[in-house]
Amino acid sequence: MAEVLRPEMLDISNDTSSLASSQELLHVLAVDDSMVDRKFIERLLRVSSCKVTVVDSATRALQYLGLDGENGSVGFEDLKINLIMTDYSMPGMTGYELLKKIKESSIFREIPVVIMSSENILPRIDRCLEEGAEDFLLKPVKLADVKRLRDSLMKAEERAFKNMMHKRELEANDIYSQLKRAKI
Repeated sequence: MAEVLRPEMLDISNDTSSLASSQELLHVLAVDDSMVDRKFIERLLRVSSCKVTVVDSATRALQYLGLDGENGSVGFEDLKINLIMTDYSMPGMTGYELLKKIKESSIFREIPVVIMSSENILPRIDRCLEEGAEDFLLKPVKLADVKRLRDSLMKAEERAFKNMMHKRELEANDIYSQLKRAKI
């Protein structure tokens, strides 16, 4: 007869103390048509211990994510992006339009999107936040802004990890109960 492992014997731990040390760097996709702004935001993110991918347009961001219509998003489920930071005013497609496309995607809609702009236009800010932007930052973006976003993301990642582990523990308890009732 096979041994039935009780949930407490399974390696299901709610300890997240090793999570931060073993976890990969947060991966940020930065989108800006200005090379100076791209380099600046890239440096701020790297100083804040983030992995950074930079692209020069919303169209390139969609291509990187596989949402450009040509490839679809097939095979991009494993693309691990924790945050998208995009300029609002870009030629071709604005950051707002990029935000809408991301939020329409079943794969990427949960990724926080932060809009950046040098223009403090309240209706624009409100529209972006109503469409699902995580935040709206005025340029120049400051190191404190990036650290606040990173800390917020780390807490959200930790909550998601704890929730996943709790769900696994409940599933293990349920399986154990079913096996116990079946006397296997």
